[in-house]
Amino acid sequence: MTHDEFADRCEDLFAVGGFTQVRKLSEAGLEELGPDPVLYRWLGLAHAAEDEDDHDAEAEKAYKAGLAQWPDDLGLLVSYLELCLRADSWTYPGRSGRAVVLKERIAVLAPAGSPEAARVEAALGHAGRGYWQDLRERTAVVRAERAALASHSADVAEALERGGPAPAHPEDLRAAEVTAALELLAGPWRAPLRFMIRHRAAAYVVTFVLALATNKALVLSGTLSYSLWGWLWYAPLLLADGKLKSARRLARQRVIAAMEARHRV
Repeated sequence: MTHDEFADRCEDLFAVGGFTQVRKLSEAGLEELGPDPVLYRWLGLAHAAEDEDDHDAEAEKAYKAGLAQWPDDLGLLVSYLELCLRADSWTYPGRSGRAVVLKERIAVLAPAGSPEAARVEAALGHAGRGYWQDLRERTAVVRAERAALASHSADVAEALERGGPAPAHPEDLRAAEVTAALELLAGPWRAPLRFMIRHRAAAYVVTFVLALATNKALVLSGTLSYSLWGWLWYAPLLLADGKLKSARRLARQRVIAAMEARHRV
């Protein structure tokens, strides 16, 4: 394989969250074919995507190794800048401080209006956020995750109505998520979960009413002065959502495995 072929495979796997596989693949390409700025960048990105201190250190090593040979590579420079801007200035002052030098270097190489300049501005804007901006972004992330789960639930409900998943390519992540969900929801004991997923909106409304009514009844009856027991009605819904989340993780593993199998052919 060529460097470009290794890089293309890294891109495919990175898109579906196969960060471990991207690291292995980029390392294999560097060992087999020798240094390459794009593979060093993918190695760094796959470490940085884990968002852990040890992985951040490995990402920095990858970026430095690439920049030692290609000091003007914008892909490496911008990716390294993003890592440095994310670093805590108290814990990693050296890494955080390098952001200034990297920004200046990129400004010389990437004129205003270029894709690299846009990435720098986005990274700087992200790093300069305050508490409320952080809170709003976290809220937006939670909303996006809920929307994705609701969309997945709708796909599963449609497949349940149809009686099974539609034929799809093994690397189709959305279809793989539906197939995995149907497997995890199979069996007579999981019929209530399937019913709740097929009628998700109604299930949430009924559960909310039941929770409020239960809490109110326990208080009015004198059993409790204040009650939260009614919220236990949400347990089946949370279990159903947990199955959907597990299905998405399982589907991602299967798609990654399918990609790796295609790469080996």
